[in-house]
Amino acid sequence: MLPTDRPALFLAPMQDVTDLPFLRTIASFGGADLYVTEYFRVHIHSQLDPYILRSITENPTERPIIAQLIGQDATELARTVSDLNHYPISGVDLNLGCPAPVVYRKNAGGGLLRHPDQIHKILGRLREACGATPFTVKTRVGFESEEEFDQLLRIFKSHAIDLLTIHGRTVKERYQTPVHDDRVAQAVRTLNCPVIANGNVVNSQTGLSYLKSTGAAGLMIGRGAIRNPWIFEQIRCATSKQEIPQVTGRMILEYIAKLYDETAHEISEFIEDRHVQKMKKYLVYISQGHHADFEHQIRRVKNKTEFFDTCIRFLDHEDHAPDLPSENSRLFCGFSQFL
Repeated sequence: MLPTDRPALFLAPMQDVTDLPFLRTIASFGGADLYVTEYFRVHIHSQLDPYILRSITENPTERPIIAQLIGQDATELARTVSDLNHYPISGVDLNLGCPAPVVYRKNAGGGLLRHPDQIHKILGRLREACGATPFTVKTRVGFESEEEFDQLLRIFKSHAIDLLTIHGRTVKERYQTPVHDDRVAQAVRTLNCPVIANGNVVNSQTGLSYLKSTGAAGLMIGRGAIRNPWIFEQIRCATSKQEIPQVTGRMILEYIAKLYDETAHEISEFIEDRHVQKMKKYLVYISQGHHADFEHQIRRVKNKTEFFDTCIRFLDHEDHAPDLPSENSRLFCGFSQFL
């Protein structure tokens, strides 16, 4: 499933962001090597979400896609794996990293990291339920403290998981700190399965540095890929000593227009102003590193005309786009550790 001649590149799953139209869009700009769905919420009454399921049945990337689950009931998680095995998935992933309070307060996602015994039970049930289907885990290094990672690592090692992705922060650190790359390196040394490094990859240099400091088998990129969908191709070129493609303002403008159209096509009852609000969620990432007025103005647009007028004002040029976002933003913090 992973490339054998270079580090693997994953698109990180982000709820309500990396949906089917986003997958179509990012794949058109080179895309990742592997993809992970938004998470399927699992509980006693849950069924497979039809919209998320389309990312599997209509997979537009022509690359492997892994189904991610979130929940805290081992029996229901195993049931959901059985349901998913009827579809063309390349693996099943357990989310142990979501830092959203609405999730972790229910002891799901990153909240499960406070309950190592429950994780141990869940991993055993899911490994059995997956059978020959690859079983992967995405985790953070702890809930309150990175020191929790030693115990978590012992649990991961005791189960035959096929791959571990580590976002190198605790749940409480969210996205506001440098990553604990030493903990990712510890996992690489300890586990028999491939380890994928996640967090603070915002350009090719930060990606290469994260790989070098950890020895990871690859990278998972989320927010950096929203901002710059060419980041996967840039890292592929960097790892093979090829010239790194440069991105211009007009290329970003093309990306925004394509994303707007792809997301619009998925809306059965299209309401322009509501669609513009969805696009603004992407633009707060895309605008990072550009003139500060770009983000300020895009947050205030109310309709399609205002939206594209603002994008054109800041992006309709052939100059190179900023390679880095601002490290002072609330969206991108701590990445200078890799520069």
